[in-house]
Amino acid sequence: MKVFELFKAGIMTCLAWTLAVPAALAQTAADMPAEDYSIDSARIHNMYVGVRNMNFIKDNEFSGSVMKGYTLPGLWIQPSVKYYPLSNVKLELGLHALIYDGAIKYPNFAYQDIAVWKGAQYQRGAHLLPMFRAQVGLGNVNLVWGTLYSGASHGLMTPLYDLELNFSADPDLGFQVLVDTRRVHLDAWINWQSFVFRLSDHQEAFTVGLSMRTWLNSENRRLRWYIPVQLLAQHRGGEIIDTEQRQVRTLMNGAVGVGTEWYAGRGLLRKFGAEAAVLGYYQQSGTLWPFDSGAAAYVTASAQLGDYFNVRLGYFHGRKFISMYGLPYFGCVSMKNEGSTYDGMTTVFGSVEYRRQVAKGFTLGVWGDIYETHPGKMTAPDGTVGGAGSATNFAFGAYFRVDFDFHVWNARK
Repeated sequence: MKVFELFKAGIMTCLAWTLAVPAALAQTAADMPAEDYSIDSARIHNMYVGVRNMNFIKDNEFSGSVMKGYTLPGLWIQPSVKYYPLSNVKLELGLHALIYDGAIKYPNFAYQDIAVWKGAQYQRGAHLLPMFRAQVGLGNVNLVWGTLYSGASHGLMTPLYDLELNFSADPDLGFQVLVDTRRVHLDAWINWQSFVFRLSDHQEAFTVGLSMRTWLNSENRRLRWYIPVQLLAQHRGGEIIDTEQRQVRTLMNGAVGVGTEWYAGRGLLRKFGAEAAVLGYYQQSGTLWPFDSGAAAYVTASAQLGDYFNVRLGYFHGRKFISMYGLPYFGCVSMKNEGSTYDGMTTVFGSVEYRRQVAKGFTLGVWGDIYETHPGKMTAPDGTVGGAGSATNFAFGAYFRVDFDFHVWNARK
């Protein structure tokens, strides 16, 4: 415990210093760059074939009482056809396929949920989803229907969105509004995860999200300050479901904080950054989770070293906090011992990544994560209270990301 306290003190001293010194937030460890959602007006009347692909292997060496370890080897691929009928309209039709090495049978339901509902159907060979996107650009505003710009594109904080979902989650489906001005970036969306027909035996479920960053000074400054505001709310219900057991459930996560960015130049230290935030959890209705409300503090600092290395250190402390889509180390519920809860959770973590763009549209990455977790007292389902014990947990992985288009047809020729 003494070693941990010294480690924590060192981390907090470092983070406090970075909040007082110019900094820049670096992407780390599977924190993939956002998908480009701009519409190129020069592509009007042209058709392109696009390929987005993620090849990955991730090994989670987890111990302790919070969650079990596992390995994810596989890939997802999104082939699509894109057409630009107008200078501000893009239409895209394709397929999303998720394949795990060695798997031949896949459940046919949303791969991004703390699920109490699941479809009874299965798919063989791969987990397949149709993909369709209709996008309209109106100046600083983009409206998107169908397959949304999701995952890393939402820019959610790590405690609210597990970076592993960039590998394993289905694309969001629904409606999205993207706003970009000199001082504000706003992403608001609704992800419809479960549609119900009359007499359906599962619940309707959708997640509403908001991710906004407001810059406090001009974009031509090397040092910039910003305020992040984020919100996730999932609702499960469905008025037309014909069942007496239907229970309305509404869960919420939110975060507000302050961050700073600084581009250091062309030396060894290219970027350096820090962000601090207060997070909240609220169960507005239902009894899906054991707590009705909770809160947490989250601080992180990151740096880009040279052209290829990214590092990040962070600290999280929560009381009765639960994250809908975050890694369980950022929450007070055990995923290993069903029904067990903690009165608090403290996690210190670090990450190192080597990322290299081998050519335009082709990126290679290798990374390692460490999580030092110190849960509070654990309460079992029968009410027994005991110590959960600290644990050191590791995750390692490698990925190869592909994203390119090639021209196939001009409607005017």
